[in-house]
Amino acid sequence: MSDRQRGRVAVLASCVAIFWPGAFIFSFPGVMGLHWQQTFGVSRAATGQTLFFVLAAVGVFMFITGRWQEKVGPSRLAALGALLCGASTILVGYAGSITWVYLWAFLMGTSSSFIYIPTLTVVQRWYPARKGLVSGLVNLAFGLSAAVMSPVFSRMLSSMEYKSMTLVLGLVALGVGLAVSSYVQLPESKGPVEISTVSQILASQHSFTLSQSLRTRSFWLIWGTWAMAGAGGIAMVTLSTSYGLSKGLSLRDAVAILTAFNLTNGASRFVSGYLSDVIGRNRMMSISFLCAACAYWLLPNLDSLLWWTILAAFVGFAFGTLFAVSAPLVVDCFGMTHFGMIFGLVFTAYGFVAGALGPWLSGYVLDVTGGRFAAVFSYLGVCYLVSAILISFARPPRPRACGVTE
Repeated sequence: MSDRQRGRVAVLASCVAIFWPGAFIFSFPGVMGLHWQQTFGVSRAATGQTLFFVLAAVGVFMFITGRWQEKVGPSRLAALGALLCGASTILVGYAGSITWVYLWAFLMGTSSSFIYIPTLTVVQRWYPARKGLVSGLVNLAFGLSAAVMSPVFSRMLSSMEYKSMTLVLGLVALGVGLAVSSYVQLPESKGPVEISTVSQILASQHSFTLSQSLRTRSFWLIWGTWAMAGAGGIAMVTLSTSYGLSKGLSLRDAVAILTAFNLTNGASRFVSGYLSDVIGRNRMMSISFLCAACAYWLLPNLDSLLWWTILAAFVGFAFGTLFAVSAPLVVDCFGMTHFGMIFGLVFTAYGFVAGALGPWLSGYVLDVTGGRFAAVFSYLGVCYLVSAILISFARPPRPRACGVTE
């Protein structure tokens, strides 16, 4: 197999590997939320905490994965992620309380960490001159999987026993993940294959260590962006369906709002990744975040399923942009050598702050206010506004000012 073919196979395998973790994280809690509330007798705040445990695991293991992949390689980590993804989904079918669901959520977040960092590293190593495009493809599979699987999960829940459903899904996720993990491999040459822009030339000349990146303003601006925009995006996973149900929609119609969010959450990861190579990372992210802020502020003031799906789609587009464009922006700012550890540390904002500000706090506010979504949507819009301001100032720092040798 030629190097060109191996590169294409690596990209395809990376996209397939991240598909099932994306489907379970961005769709399963939204579809299953009402079922878990009724089965375990818990509140919306309790089911909202499901994503908090996903993000907590991401916050812990994204950084650890960045370090481990330098020692054990991306293929083995992807296989471990597939094992956790499938096994935890089978396990959740035997849940006797919401605590078991939280365990599933934590293991699913761990699984996504073991797959996400290695796949992003692999595709950007294969195509350093088009890292926005290829990272966008991986993120497309990560986000769009939920749009594909949301109606499937809903139909399976209505036609199958819960335990049988999770068994089938877990076995499929396990088999597919293990089958493609061996193809998630780095190119044999450690040097860049092609360099075509000024930022890529600079990235090839120097690379920040983790400690050096922590001394830059750009790192903390990106970190803050992940806290704010992450909260605004991930909250929609649980809010979309429950908002539709609160408006008197059937479960199938309410899931349409979640599906619209996930469609653009997936599609934008390719579109915004490509456009960021053309118009710039910061501009792409700022524009999408501002649109999401306006969408949140408009949501409680419009009364139509069509409008709710359109506005949810704007939020999904911004959320997908956060994932697709942040990875190449981190490489632009700090180089490729220690990308896994630096990007993994950025994810601590998503894991430990966004989870609390988004799904958990929104569920708590809804319980306290008797289901007033207007209050929740207002503060989530502010989160996106703040993130648009923060990311506009995140620029590649000067290497010598941070002690980096060129």
